[in-house]
Amino acid sequence: MTDNPVALDAYEALAEAYAAVIDTKPHNAYYERPTTISLLPEVKGRRVLDAGCGPGVYSEWLVEHGAEVVGVDASPKMVELAKQRLGTTADVRQADLSNPLTFLDSSSFDIVLSSLVLEYIEDWGSTFAEFYRVLRPAGHLVFSITHPFFDYIYFKSNNYFETELVGSEWRGFKPVRVYVPSFRRSLGATLNPLIEAGFCLERILEPKPTEKFKEADPKHYEELSQQPCFLCIRARK
Repeated sequence: MTDNPVALDAYEALAEAYAAVIDTKPHNAYYERPTTISLLPEVKGRRVLDAGCGPGVYSEWLVEHGAEVVGVDASPKMVELAKQRLGTTADVRQADLSNPLTFLDSSSFDIVLSSLVLEYIEDWGSTFAEFYRVLRPAGHLVFSITHPFFDYIYFKSNNYFETELVGSEWRGFKPVRVYVPSFRRSLGATLNPLIEAGFCLERILEPKPTEKFKEADPKHYEELSQQPCFLCIRARK
């Protein structure tokens, strides 16, 4: 592991507040999560790597739907919260996805799921190579990220084509307010490392908010109905 992944300090500060609201926070529960889950193949009886598991929301869903789950996260506090949530139903470990996952055997998973994590990693080539390595033949990678278009507009970048370190203050996990750094990149820099790692791109979804989102947050419902915030992708080994 690296000593300090780019957003580790932020997520250590956010962890408890994040875990407290993640089941009902509209952008996650009623926008990104339903779309990402819709991309998953059948998980019952499958072995799934939850790469960047956070407090264990996706891992819990996977277990409830019959999967054998290994969850990894760089944040010690997130790992502890995930273990509290999941008990003995999943194997949760601390690991930095920007480094080789040497404790995982090659061709040992049917699915890799990575939700809103990759933007904290600068070099996707090595990470996608590791996902490819641990997947079994014809295994699937499903991941979500902040949409490149959204990031370009939100951060008022001067160069769309540059992969750059950006960041903003998060206020949605009250009472905590914390600056969260991330890497912004173009659509080409999003898709090409995936293809170069050997994956076949199967489907791309740009989520639209659900009716539950509309009930919980009418203002952002109108915004997200007209422009994307996240990008969800399924690829096959």
